[in-house]
Amino acid sequence: MTTAPLKFRKMNGLGNEILVVDARGSRASPSANTVRAIAERPETRFDQLMALFDPKTPGTAAYVRIYNADGSEVGACGNGTRCVGWVLAEELARAQVSIETAAGVLAISVKDQSCISVDMGEPNFDWDKIPLAEEFRDTRAIELQIGPIDAPVLHSPSVVNIGNPHAIFWVDDTAAHDLGRFGPLLEHHPVFPEGANISLAKVTSREAVAVRTWERGAGLTKACGTAACAAAVTGARKRFLERTATVTVPGGNLVVEWTPKNRIIMSGPVELEGEGLVTL
Repeated sequence: MTTAPLKFRKMNGLGNEILVVDARGSRASPSANTVRAIAERPETRFDQLMALFDPKTPGTAAYVRIYNADGSEVGACGNGTRCVGWVLAEELARAQVSIETAAGVLAISVKDQSCISVDMGEPNFDWDKIPLAEEFRDTRAIELQIGPIDAPVLHSPSVVNIGNPHAIFWVDDTAAHDLGRFGPLLEHHPVFPEGANISLAKVTSREAVAVRTWERGAGLTKACGTAACAAAVTGARKRFLERTATVTVPGGNLVVEWTPKNRIIMSGPVELEGEGLVTL
C-alpha cells in the first residue's frame, strides 16, 4: 500500500545508523522490498528503521515496528529505541516515555541527547526461547565452533535472547578475527533457526568489555545496543563482569546495568543527522 510521504529523522546511536519514521495516523504497512529500497538510498541509509505507529497500549506514546536493512522485521533494537525515546521526549516535553514493540513495553528516561536510558526488559537464557535448534541446558557456553576441531578459531559462545538472538564469543582480541567473513556463516548456522547476532567480546576489567558485532540482517555495525546488553549479562553470568559494566563498541561507550530485579538498563547518547520525507 502506498501512503502519503511521512516525516523521517536520520539519526545514529554511536554510529549505529537509525531511521525514525513517524507513521502515526497512517495506514502504512511497509513490505520488505520497500524497506530494502529505502535502506539503499544514500539520504535514508540505515541499519535499522524504527517505524512509529499509533499506540496499542494505554500509557505508551507509540507502537514501534523495527526493520533491518535487509527488510526483515525484528523485535528489538537498543540504539534505535534510544533514538525513538529522544524524539518522543522532545515532542511531548517529558523526561520519561514508554513505547511498545514486539518485545513488549519499554520505558525510556531522557536526561539529554548525551544520556538516554532504556529498560530493555529481561534476558532469556532458555535454549528454546533464544531460540536454538537443539537443547543446551547450559547456555553460558554452547557447542559451536569455527575452524579445525583441535584448534578452533572461535568456539563455545554464550547465547541469550535480548528481544532477538545473540551469540557472544569470548576472545583475547576482537580485532584478531575476520568478523566480516565469519559473521554471515555464524548468523545463518543451523543451530540458530531464526538467525543470530554474532559478537566478539574481550573483557578488559571487571567493569568493562569491548564488543564487535555482526548484526543479523544488517552486517558489521559500529554499535548494536542489544549486543552490548547481551555481552554484559552473559559476562556477568559467567562471572567475568560485575552487573554494571561499560561496553565499548567501535562507535563509543554504552553503560549496561543488569539489575537485581532481572531488568537490563542500557544508557548512551544519540545524534540527529537530518530530516526529510519518505514513503513506506
